[in-house]
Amino acid sequence: MKVILVDDEPVMHLIMRKMLVKYPELQIVGTFPDTHAAATFLSDNADVELAFVDISMPGDSGLTFAAKLDNAGSKTQIVFVTSHKDFALEAYELSVLDYLVKPVTQERLERTIQRALANRKSERSAHAENSTARETNGGISIATLGDFFVRNGTGRVKWISSKSAELFAYLLINRGRWISRSRLIADIFAGMIDINADKYLNTTVYQLRKSLEPLGLRESVRSENDGYALELDGAVIDYEEFELRSGKLGSIEADDVEEALEVERLYTGDLFGSKAYVWAIHETERLVERYVSFVKRLAETLLALRNGPAASKLLLKLHARYPLDESVVGLLMKLRAQDGDKKGLTAQYTDYVKLLSRELGIRPSKGLLLLYDSLVSSLSEEVK
Repeated sequence: MKVILVDDEPVMHLIMRKMLVKYPELQIVGTFPDTHAAATFLSDNADVELAFVDISMPGDSGLTFAAKLDNAGSKTQIVFVTSHKDFALEAYELSVLDYLVKPVTQERLERTIQRALANRKSERSAHAENSTARETNGGISIATLGDFFVRNGTGRVKWISSKSAELFAYLLINRGRWISRSRLIADIFAGMIDINADKYLNTTVYQLRKSLEPLGLRESVRSENDGYALELDGAVIDYEEFELRSGKLGSIEADDVEEALEVERLYTGDLFGSKAYVWAIHETERLVERYVSFVKRLAETLLALRNGPAASKLLLKLHARYPLDESVVGLLMKLRAQDGDKKGLTAQYTDYVKLLSRELGIRPSKGLLLLYDSLVSSLSEEVK
């Protein structure tokens, strides 16, 4: 994947290069001090798939740069790297891939890179496996994990308003089902006076259809019996693909590891990313539980195969997101023991004990204590 860096601070070019060089899938093909130079380069190099862009720069800002690329139908994924948190909402209105706040950590960058690679893989998979669907419905591809955008061969949907995007998301989760106006008002426009909410819904439905019209998808929003339904037969939706493929891998055997690692990379973040719609909490938590369970099973298989590096990468990612998950701590302890790292094993356990005491005022389960004692004893016997 070809990458460019756009930042007026030369030191950021060095920092980002040092962090990105750890990913063999990436190739940095250009660094630019302003958006004008970057735009000129991209006009001659349409195969650049990823751009890390500062927001505040001389001349056009990163936001303006991203908007111009979006309007031009560029397929370059944009990641903002900035010191300004205040631009996050405006940035996500542009449907950028991610928004990183300086100083950027390697762990946070890791999630962004995996999301970019997963997006590319998803698009290629959609192109290869859904050619028939592409002929009949324009090749609709919808990303919902860690981000939210809709595209087909014509381009990418540009939402007229945030509420029109939210309405699409709501109908997507309930795809193929008729949803009454009263339910939509209660879930999406809660707190508004009924008469105002009713008018706002009318406006939002109109804006949604106008947003979808350039891609030939206006008629996918159907009006039925004082309600609405979304019809997108054959659309490629990332969370559905993740559910389908993870569900097929019940027990993960040695021969399934490569496929399982591909499935894990499909989950590039929680449902609808930073938008975190209140009405989607249940579905978000359900997908999170599915992902966590899947990764634990995969990590256990990797441990059994003594593939420590791969298991460590998965477990540390999981531990960073869910530090209070005792089963993840237990697997990390087994990993330390497998590596013969008695010091690391003890640190893993004691850090967890301190975290539980500080955050919840409790101690770990007896099962974890027994596991710790057993692992320490086995390491001590190996030394003898």
